[in-house]
Amino acid sequence: MEHAARILVVEDDDDINNVVAAALARAGYACAQAFSGSEARLLLKAGAAAGEAPYDLVITDLMLPGFSGEELVREIRARSDVPVIVVSARADTGDKVELLKLGADDYLAKPFDLDEPLARVSVQLRHASRGAGRSSGTLRFKDWVLDAEARTLTAAGDPVRLTRLEFGIVEALVRRPKKVFTKRELFQAAWNEEAFVEEKAVNVHVSNIRGKLKPSGTDGYIETVWGIGFKLAE
Repeated sequence: MEHAARILVVEDDDDINNVVAAALARAGYACAQAFSGSEARLLLKAGAAAGEAPYDLVITDLMLPGFSGEELVREIRARSDVPVIVVSARADTGDKVELLKLGADDYLAKPFDLDEPLARVSVQLRHASRGAGRSSGTLRFKDWVLDAEARTLTAAGDPVRLTRLEFGIVEALVRRPKKVFTKRELFQAAWNEEAFVEEKAVNVHVSNIRGKLKPSGTDGYIETVWGIGFKLAE
């Protein structure tokens, strides 16, 4: 029998934390609560020390005592690709772009209706599950080697740590190396689902990938096709 998805809710406002955790519990999820960034960090480290991934998803506020939400996301991304949904009262485009660069998978602006975090959690967990269940096999493009089962990328012999979505983008490009993807098509291929996404978000994800590839000298493998989207360099 499958375990209920484990979700860590990180929010210093007691009322919001309790309401969100209760709603997730009613929806069938197993919730843990942290009321500061420091507490969340301890919970995550305890699981890592035990040799396990303690949570299937993390929801975190940004303005946290002890250890900020930005620092928490950065630390999570250094060791894991667990989905992270950031919650904040800051909702302008610049903030969203910075959070995507940091490694957040989604963004939820305060105030919100309880149906919204439930829907976003469902989407993120579904995508994580689909990513884990994709076809196995080794894919190659020039100096890239992708292991589709392990979800790993090696560039010019060096491992490159990518988020789930970043790996999905690279995998989509490599599976169809001659195709010019629109930004919408690339996002949908990476997530294996129809989705609306801001073009700027796709640009940020591709920029993140290029930055991680730069030390290997293979960042130029992804070409920008102006006015359309992206493709692999021939």
